[in-house]
Amino acid sequence: MEPLRVNSRLVIPPGELKVSFARSSGPGGQKVNKTASQVQLRFSVPESACLGERRRELLLRALKGRLTDAGELLIRAQRHREQARNLEDARQRLGEALREALKPKKARKATKPTRASQERRMEAKRQRGRRKQERGGRFEP
Repeated sequence: MEPLRVNSRLVIPPGELKVSFARSSGPGGQKVNKTASQVQLRFSVPESACLGERRRELLLRALKGRLTDAGELLIRAQRHREQARNLEDARQRLGEALREALKPKKARKATKPTRASQERRMEAKRQRGRRKQERGGRFEP
């Protein structure tokens, strides 16, 4: 297996990717219970030697909902009937997940509400206040 190129600066060596195979669900005809075409691709973020400390922390934070308890990112691929095509699919999906997690987040620019929106908000508050006063029976126009 060749190294996985995530972006121009990050290449994951094949030794850091753990591949296992299992029986896949879905179509397959008579061979459905005989072939192990599902691919399970694991990448351990905390134990990876190709990641720097900053990248490791970034990935752990960005992927925390997708990581196992051991800190591994698990990708299962079973779209195709062939093991090789599923392996390539899993590698592509792992690369996409890592690229997305490493992409710098856009900083939010603080903005002020416009004068018109402030006036609309205040008018809506006045109307709600009037409505509540009318309910109480002590309305004074």
